Amino acid sequence: MVDAYVVSNLQESLGLTDDQFVKLLPAVRRLQSVRREFAEKRRDRLSEIRHLLESGTATEARITELMKELKAVEAEEPGAVRKEVDAVDAQLTPVQQAKLRIAEVRFEQRLREYLRRGQGAGPRGRLPDAAEPQGR
Repeated sequence: MVDAYVVSNLQESLGLTDDQFVKLLPAVRRLQSVRREFAEKRRDRLSEIRHLLESGTATEARITELMKELKAVEAEEPGAVRKEVDAVDAQLTPVQQAKLRIAEVRFEQRLREYLRRGQGAGPRGRLPDAAEPQGR
């Protein structure tokens, strides 16, 4: 749903020609895929850590292993995302690059607001923190 929304607004919000849009679309999809992949890896590690801690079955060795994996994901993500952002930017004018950055920020703000208003909101309208044990 998020991908479809981003793609559907991309051409108009950046003022892309049809030719630019067709060429840019695969790069944008790769960027979204890389971002989603790293978010999923991070969320998976944190979820397992939380489960182990909450269940009382955490061992020093397993937590050390999961933390090592988490730190590796966090270290690798910026470079992988930068590579995909550079590929997108290479196809855009500086003005279009700026419009894309602003559009991304606005989209993230709208998404957070939507989630706050919806069922995804936790106490005081905050989204639950993946690393924070629930039920406090």
